Amino acid sequence: MVSISEQLFDALGIMVLGMALVFIFLSFLILAMNLVAKKFAPKPQAVKSTQVAQQEVVNSSVSPLMTAVITAAIHQHRKKVL
Repeated sequence: MVSISEQLFDALGIMVLGMALVFIFLSFLILAMNLVAKKFAPKPQAVKSTQVAQQEVVNSSVSPLMTAVITAAIHQHRKKVL
């Protein structure tokens, strides 16, 4: 019959082996993901001119008509709730 100390020693060896295998697998996984991220990373684009950047800022604002419509809808909704 095998003593308890031998069984504990075997269990400890199996546990260390399992943890080492998981560590190695995760290390390879992280390395592979970093390599793929570097290979397929989006290329940096050239800096846009200030004129194009200003046009984008102007175009991204909400029109005054849409602001008036939204404000009227909010006021109408609040009148119904109160």
